[in-house]
Amino acid sequence: MTQNSVALKHYQMYINGEFKDSTSGNLITVINPATGEPISTVPSATLDETREAIDAAYEAQKSWKKVPAATRGQYLHDVATEVRKDSAHLIAMLQEEQGKIKSLATTEIMFSADYFDYMASASRTYEGEILQSDNPNESIMIDKQPIGVAAGILPWNFPFFLIARKMGPALVTGNTIVMKPSTDTPNLGLEFGKICEKVGIPKGVVNIVTGPGAVIGDELSKNKKIGIISLTGSVNSGKRVMAAAATHMAKVSLELGGKAPAIVCKDADIDLAVQSIIDSRVDNNGQLCNNCERVYVQEDVADEFTKKLATKMGEVTVGDPMAHEDIGMGPLINQAALDKVSGMVDRAVKAGGKLETGGHVVKIARGFFFEPTVISNVKQDSEIVQDEIFGPVLPVLTFKTLDDAIEMANDSDFGLTSSIFTENLDNAMRASKELEDGETYINRFNFEAMNGSHSGWKESGIGGDDGKHGIEEFLNTHVIYLQGHPEKANG
Repeated sequence: MTQNSVALKHYQMYINGEFKDSTSGNLITVINPATGEPISTVPSATLDETREAIDAAYEAQKSWKKVPAATRGQYLHDVATEVRKDSAHLIAMLQEEQGKIKSLATTEIMFSADYFDYMASASRTYEGEILQSDNPNESIMIDKQPIGVAAGILPWNFPFFLIARKMGPALVTGNTIVMKPSTDTPNLGLEFGKICEKVGIPKGVVNIVTGPGAVIGDELSKNKKIGIISLTGSVNSGKRVMAAAATHMAKVSLELGGKAPAIVCKDADIDLAVQSIIDSRVDNNGQLCNNCERVYVQEDVADEFTKKLATKMGEVTVGDPMAHEDIGMGPLINQAALDKVSGMVDRAVKAGGKLETGGHVVKIARGFFFEPTVISNVKQDSEIVQDEIFGPVLPVLTFKTLDDAIEMANDSDFGLTSSIFTENLDNAMRASKELEDGETYINRFNFEAMNGSHSGWKESGIGGDDGKHGIEEFLNTHVIYLQGHPEKANG
């Protein structure tokens, strides 16, 4: 396969333990978002090939669920080991197809290895219960059993970590999985199939299929052999998955969009707030559901905070992360993302918004770059405050009282994450009780722990990930009433 006389790398799907192309012959071309240049091709699977992967997982699960949990966990430990051994290669792949700066690409790959180890350790810790019965000589046992076949629909913004987040808890609890990487970032997912083969994960336990959501995602959502669909993506994608899953009552676990508010009180450490909010906003080039998306600052410190925020935001450097290791931010994922962010900023300015810094497309080669941006004088009901930006743009609003700030923060269709910066314990406690989000960060940047719980409220999702609660997502509850002979209860 050639493009402009330059041979492109080609990756194959991983179905039932074999690497294969699609019989359709159709290919998807993957673009480096920092250069706009093609870097690889991957197969575009047919409906029949999607069903082949599902069937393989369905048959493999019959024996996989009987493998001792500790043995299943050892496979995950082996995966973690291989990820670390091949980390330099995987980091470079991540930078090339997704545009992460090297420090964050390194964090994603190494954190994924740690996550596999963490989930492997759950093989000896996830548990059921024994309850007291009202009947003599009876035990009531709550057993935890695998659901069956899991579908993992992956996003482009964390293409490697989301493999670990979905596959880890699925496999350790006795499920098998079919994963669909994003068509923007499929390379790492297909490369991961080589790790599965190397560590000897049995055929059919892990399957990786590439292609459009209208074909693969739709089938993964409505196929009766799928027991749980775990998707990380947009609200619209989540609603489509729920509708399709409802046809056969499959379980869904959906991590969708976010519009995280940050509240800066007058008693806050302003410098800490500024740096934490910027770190949160430009993380992954502003393309993270956890990212701070809007700022509410108390009027008493609004001028000081906004000036410092704009100065620091303007100092964030932008460039090709593979060419410049010391930059602060890379590109957006594609032209559509760039057009969306640019359009939202332009419309906000036309409506009266004031650019404190940034606000423009950055011309670097054919890449998709946007300036780190701070915009003030925007209204609570405006598009840029209500809709997810998914780019390095911070709208700033002011408030008089904490009541006002909490009301505005909660005035959103989303409810994934939030943060507050304050030295006042009462303010912190009120925020932790009254903010309508799955996570609240106090005096720190927005990023979760693997042993915590990551779940959204409202349109940010249903179900959740990480920690023991994320493991529970992949388990069915089976209650067993074990009745001995009642007359023998007293000997």
